Amino acid sequence: MKARSTVLVIAVLVLLGGSLGYVLHARQRDGGQQLVAAESSFTLNEPGVYYRDSATGRVARSQGAPDGPSCARFYAAGDHALCLRALPGVPARTQAVVYDRRFTELQTVTVPGVPNRARVSASGQLLSWTTFAVGDSYAASGFSTRTSILDLRTGYLVKSIESIPLTIGDTRHHAADVNYWGVNFAADDNRFYATVSTGGQTHLVEGDLRAWSARTLRENVECPSLSPDGTRIAFKKKVSADPAAPWRLHVLELAGLREHPLAESRSVDDQAAWLDGDTLGYALPGRDGKGTDVWTVPADGSGAPRLLVPGASSPVAVPASPVALPASPVALPTVPG
Repeated sequence: MKARSTVLVIAVLVLLGGSLGYVLHARQRDGGQQLVAAESSFTLNEPGVYYRDSATGRVARSQGAPDGPSCARFYAAGDHALCLRALPGVPARTQAVVYDRRFTELQTVTVPGVPNRARVSASGQLLSWTTFAVGDSYAASGFSTRTSILDLRTGYLVKSIESIPLTIGDTRHHAADVNYWGVNFAADDNRFYATVSTGGQTHLVEGDLRAWSARTLRENVECPSLSPDGTRIAFKKKVSADPAAPWRLHVLELAGLREHPLAESRSVDDQAAWLDGDTLGYALPGRDGKGTDVWTVPADGSGAPRLLVPGASSPVAVPASPVALPASPVALPTVPG
């Protein structure tokens, strides 16, 4: 059985490459995470860059001790933090855990698949996560994504946003191979941006939660990250057919849809995070061949990459106080699954 599992993992790595192969390999190696709670002294009340410590799997702050909870992916904004954990066993399952600023556990949702992406709206009231799932017959490899949205004000959970009506160009698009990932919320807690994949192409989509609709803006955009001022999107763009180095980080101006590459020339398989209005943080494979390191690069295309935290991933900048809530909360529509 162990030999068959090894063969399966190798086959997945060859077929898929990139992040899915890496995540599945790590899951087979680690067999799920040890679930560790945050120390009582660890809170979101101290401003700084929070990240996942690769050695322990726990969250740390500004190169301090990793005294936060254990997570595979982490993000925080407003009054809430989101932690994705890989649960042991087969089939693969992910536990999405919502915390308040003192890391008191507020809600836990268990979904199928392997942890991949996590985001929280600036207000802290909307959360989204993406997992790699298995078993979809339309996927030649047997793998696809599942992206969920949770509204903390109403408690409503959309388990999969695949049902959202999608418009590509001027045409409503219906296909069994539609997959979404990397949701980012605008400041109004209604508009969102994400990647959608269908027909072998990736697109940047702009979504409207109230209207429950999504439309594509342009092709070849993966893992979008909306700037604090809401005017730019950082993303990874496929620039090469080389499966070992297919992507390069770019920034897109939403007004006019003009883009420019960043000074980071290495292939980044991550959803970059805006650490401030001028700087992006992201993870790259560790220089010691183990885990990942967090790097930064200017968002305007100037400068050079800089190592921020060795042995880390999932960087997020947490301010001293949360932003004000939008004037009127969004009521997510009732949708299937």
